[in-house]
Order: sequence, then structure tokens, then C-alpha cells
Amino acid sequence: MNKLELFFKHFIDYDGYKKVLEGLQNTLIIAFVGLIIGIVIGSLVATVKIAGSRSRVAKVFSYIGDVYTTVFRGTPIVVQLMIFHFVIFKSVNIPSPWEATLVFGLNSGAYVSEIMRGGIQSVDPGQLEAGRTLGLSFVTTMIRIVIPQAIKNVIPTLGNELIALVKDTSIASYAATLDLNGAFTAIASATYEYMVPYLILALIYLVIVIILTVIIKLIERRLRKSEKH
Repeated sequence: MNKLELFFKHFIDYDGYKKVLEGLQNTLIIAFVGLIIGIVIGSLVATVKIAGSRSRVAKVFSYIGDVYTTVFRGTPIVVQLMIFHFVIFKSVNIPSPWEATLVFGLNSGAYVSEIMRGGIQSVDPGQLEAGRTLGLSFVTTMIRIVIPQAIKNVIPTLGNELIALVKDTSIASYAATLDLNGAFTAIASATYEYMVPYLILALIYLVIVIILTVIIKLIERRLRKSEKH
């Protein structure tokens, strides 16, 4: 029996495909939900930083935002994952995929905050002034007028963040989460054959990234057309 036959025998006869499907599901959930969490947190942190000079309270929150981004951008995500899994959530019964999703979301938020700050600053300042003139508060103007335009401006960069998250989920197994990498590692360990499983794993990641890249480009093209009209 050659290496490929050995892999497919375990993949089919020993329910290896079930682990792969579960790992794929967890990988996509962690990446997509993690990005959504990151956008929410990142938008909030970016808004707080931009409003930092408006009052003493805003300055305090801006400082907290700086600490948050420094910590999560300055430490490896695998270390963050281990700290949350073995320390913070040690006595809390949270499903491991959602635990990993939260950590990836918090990590992504630190990076997205800088992306969003750049996006917000790229919006014409007159938009904020117009909202305030209409009687809207600073926060309401940011949420309803400025941030939606900022997100539109940074769609390509957010797409790159999503692709990075998909690839980074390969470390989720460190926190007892069955991701794609964990599923194929289990097959490789059971068959004592590592070349075929990891080559197929790499191919699956490549296909996912290509699909996401195409979708992001289609979204960008659609946004350009809507701007022209």
C-alpha cells in the first residue's frame, strides 16, 4: 500500500473525513467570527483614540486602547491562546472553538484598530462636521456616517486580515481546538505518514485563500461601480 492509499484508507475507513470536516468548520468559524469581533473592537478602539483629545475621560479610554493594542500586537498569538486556555478560562466551561474565536477576535481587534483609524482619517472631515451640525453626537456621527465609509475604504486590508486569520487558525489546536491542522495531524500520527496529509492540508489552505481573494476582489469591483453611479 503506497502513501496515498494509506492516507485515503484512514481518511475514509477510519472516519478521518469527519475530523477534517469538523476542523474545516472550526477554522472558518474562528476566522470569520474572529474578524467580526475584531472589526467591532477595532472600530471602538480607533474611535476612542481619535476622540482622545476631546476630554479627560476620552484620554483615559484612549490610553487603555493603546495598552490593549500594544499587548496584543506585541505578543505572539499562540502565547495569548495558551494564557486564555490554561489560565484565564481554566475554571470556566467554554467550548474550545469559541474560546479560540474570542482570542483570535481580540488579537485581530488590535490590528484592525490601526486599520480602522487609517480608514476613519481617510474620510473627509466635513462628514463629521456635517453630522455634528445636524445635531448628532460625536459617537452617533461616527457610527452612522464615518465608520461605514471607513470600512468601505479599508475592505482590501480587512480582506487581507481575514486571510491572515484563516492561516493563523492552524495554531488553534494548541488550545484543544480541532482545526484543519489538528485534523490532518491526527491522521498523520495514526498512519505514521506525514508527507501526504500535510501536502493535502497545504492545498486546502491554498484553495481557501484563493477563493477568499477572488471574493474580496469582486467586492472591491462592486464597490467601485457603486461609487461611479
